[in-house]
Amino acid sequence: MKLGWAAGRVLAKKGNGPVLVGKDTRISGYMFESALEAGLSAAGVDIRLIGPMPTPGIAYLTKNTRAQAGIVISASHNPFYDNGIKFFSSNGTKLPDEIELEIESELDLPLQSVQSRYLGKARRITDAPRRYIEFCKSKLHNNVDFNGLRIAIDCANGATYHIAPKVFEELGAEVIVHAATPDGININDKCGATSPAGLQALVKDSRADVGIALDGDGDRLIMVDQHGDLIDGDDILYVIAQLETHNLKGAVVGTVMSNLGLEHAIKKMQLNFLRASVGDRYVMELLLNENLVLGGETSGHIINLDRTTTGDGIIAALQVLETMSVSGKKLTELTEGITKYPQIMRNIRLQEKIDITRNDVINDAIKDAENELGDTGRVVLRTSGTEPLVRVMVEGECQQQVQSLVDQLSDKVNEVVNGSS
Repeated sequence: MKLGWAAGRVLAKKGNGPVLVGKDTRISGYMFESALEAGLSAAGVDIRLIGPMPTPGIAYLTKNTRAQAGIVISASHNPFYDNGIKFFSSNGTKLPDEIELEIESELDLPLQSVQSRYLGKARRITDAPRRYIEFCKSKLHNNVDFNGLRIAIDCANGATYHIAPKVFEELGAEVIVHAATPDGININDKCGATSPAGLQALVKDSRADVGIALDGDGDRLIMVDQHGDLIDGDDILYVIAQLETHNLKGAVVGTVMSNLGLEHAIKKMQLNFLRASVGDRYVMELLLNENLVLGGETSGHIINLDRTTTGDGIIAALQVLETMSVSGKKLTELTEGITKYPQIMRNIRLQEKIDITRNDVINDAIKDAENELGDTGRVVLRTSGTEPLVRVMVEGECQQQVQSLVDQLSDKVNEVVNGSS
């Protein structure tokens, strides 16, 4: 409530438009929604409630309805008992840093409501899903349809449950739906982009042409080819680059976790490959700084600024299917040009927060591993931005060497951060 009030106070100084509030399907969304609504109203700001909607759908509607800002209540791919809040500007992009800082400063003040006559009013936008469905469909550029295509879609029991199946059905595909019955606590539970095993089995059992696994808030995806094999964010980025080659302004953006195989495949297309820090906000930052349009993460966040303002799982899936339609190739054929290097990641749970970049023991272990790999591999250690974890990643040409090094580094990190080996 205090956050809604603080945000409302800042926004009220800049205009008089409403603020959109949407959410995913986790049970705590009801509580967060009511609290934010109360805080915004107390600051004198009108509210538009749009209910369960994908994060990119809220970004689109914020811009489309000319709202002052959009608020998303979601913890994305996390379990149901987590939740969070993110903001979009009136342009459907992340809030500028200066506005975030203003909101933070307001949080330090005592909450005081405006006079009763100036309280903000709330109402629901009932046609929000239909608006976003039509927006997604409009992003196909080559006048294609998906008649004859059988698609399995895993909605993660999340915010796309009532939207994604309709988008693909209305474009002519036969759709087999999985994990689209949210109950507040089953979001991302053994389903979706973080747990695609169920979708892999469904694709094989139903003889689908392709599978699409979205996460709880719909801003990322993992795909499955007709054999049931996983197609990750690196593969998806490579497939979309084939469709958009002439529009990419000379480069594609990945992250420090993107596979070396993707970098090599992109360079074979006569494009540069740039690496951002992990996180969609850093991919977006690099895209904007370099005036580029396409970037993404191995986890499945794909951003194409020629089509939308933020990462969008449904639109990225549409682009992959569009590439299949335009080329006449199956998904397996479209990924043949990328040869992945063995890459292993290990998560080390933290008992307390620690800056691993300043630890000499860990840094020495990283240097030793890098020296052993030489120019044929990479080592990346980073702290998760959403969970109390240190992620240890080793990549190289030899699977056995990669396994050995990731074991050694993980043991060393665990010893340092948790006092055990």
